[in-house]
Amino acid sequence: MKRAAMLVGVLVVSALVCAAQTPPAAKPGAAPQTATTPAAPTQGKRPPQAKTQPEFDAYKAAIANVNDAAAMEKSCDDFAAKFPESELRVLLYRAAMNSAQNANNADLMLKMGNKVLALDADDPEALVGVAQVLEERTQDTDIDKDQRYDQATKYAQHSLETIDTDITIPPGTPQEKVDGYKAYLRSTAYAIIGALQYKREKFADAEVSLRKSIDAFPAQPDPVAVLRLALALDKQDKYPEALKEANHAVELTKEGTTVGKAARDEQARLTQLVPGAQAPATAQPPAAPKK
Repeated sequence: MKRAAMLVGVLVVSALVCAAQTPPAAKPGAAPQTATTPAAPTQGKRPPQAKTQPEFDAYKAAIANVNDAAAMEKSCDDFAAKFPESELRVLLYRAAMNSAQNANNADLMLKMGNKVLALDADDPEALVGVAQVLEERTQDTDIDKDQRYDQATKYAQHSLETIDTDITIPPGTPQEKVDGYKAYLRSTAYAIIGALQYKREKFADAEVSLRKSIDAFPAQPDPVAVLRLALALDKQDKYPEALKEANHAVELTKEGTTVGKAARDEQARLTQLVPGAQAPATAQPPAAPKK
């Protein structure tokens, strides 16, 4: 899963901080809370809140398993069974989705992401996560390939509509971190849309979406999106532009990795097709890329 681990820590910390900074509501008839309630976030959704101290304590025990994807799934389900109306369920399942992503467990990531969406159909992180799994794990031989591609496109497009309004932002989060996270989500959503368009041989549309992906997060472009942009341009016989992007993909990847090899193969191929282009010193013999 592309750029999977990069922001998992941010997401999990967000879940912890959102809940930890929200003191549980007092029981009926109890004395008012003496703790200072933090200021409300200036943007995004209100952080979910616990209604009782036992609910809050159970949440903290469940989130402690975030580094173990299988244990986190069980903790989430146990918590949801004990507190079926808790607002904190969405935080736990979102953390479980990202824990599964960090463990490269696509099936579990899809399962947990769908549980988030069952609670909040506008959650941009879950929309992107589920769309990413559907795009990457759908095979040409799958009977329901088109339905899965349609669903992935729908989710990725909807995430672009909810990124500014439906992210839960912990109070006090620096604006640059908020902006960077939103940029990452937008970049990933456009990359998913572009990948799906490419797989459906809509190469001009894929070019537009993949450029949006790179432009959305120029500080950390996705090497796979850059390579796929080169391939989309290649398919349109835009060889000089394709070579420029292939060179960029080579710069972003290491030789010997799957993406790095594909980038270098595409670079070598395009070097032969662009008049006056010089073969890079480390180029491999040209080979047609898999598209």
